[in-house]
Amino acid sequence: MATVTQIFPSPAADIWRVIEDGWLYSGWVVGASRIRAVDEHWPQVGAKLHHSVGSWPFLIDDSSRVTSMEPRRKLELLARGWPLGEARVLITLEDLGGSQCRVSILEDAVRGPGKMVPRALRDPIVSVRNRETLRRLELMAAGGAGRKS
Repeated sequence: MATVTQIFPSPAADIWRVIEDGWLYSGWVVGASRIRAVDEHWPQVGAKLHHSVGSWPFLIDDSSRVTSMEPRRKLELLARGWPLGEARVLITLEDLGGSQCRVSILEDAVRGPGKMVPRALRDPIVSVRNRETLRRLELMAAGGAGRKS
């Protein structure tokens, strides 16, 4: 399973505000081109984000579903992007005190053609993508994304 970890100069509460606003996902998740709908009870277990993956004109409409969640601590998703397949994604937040938080993303293919790619090839690609995902999440949290006016 590809794992990427980064220390953010923001508390978990600020990062969680970005994560819990499903409409912001296309701003920080690399590969998510747009959000089409967010279930009302997002990010509770069972809720879905209806997203598109790819670039125009090659967009794939699919969804990701929350499989586990602990507010300000973790979010686990079954991310779908058929015909490429499905992946398990686990985002964890660990407050380090003051205004620092350790954020990790663990991801691995669980179904479909992506699972057929050998782990030695797929993990480095997923890790590069998720390093950029964490950079974007860090900037959005530091900039106040997700705060209600």
